[in-house]
Amino acid sequence: MKLYRLLTGEDDAAFCHKVSLALSRGWALHGSPTYAFDAASGRMRCGQAVTKTVEGKDYDPAMKLGEQ
Repeated sequence: MKLYRLLTGEDDAAFCHKVSLALSRGWALHGSPTYAFDAASGRMRCGQAVTKTVEGKDYDPAMKLGEQ
């Protein structure tokens, strides 16, 4: 099964660590990152899609994707 996640967060070190953690757990970057101004908070926000292939499991909407 192939899983998909969209990681989001403010443009700071915590977002970079979130993406780095996903990569260290076997997730792969998918496409280009996004970068947009959040008018409500007055800050820039980032997004990065990641995917991961997991063998021997079937998709279940109740699964916690970050734990796969």
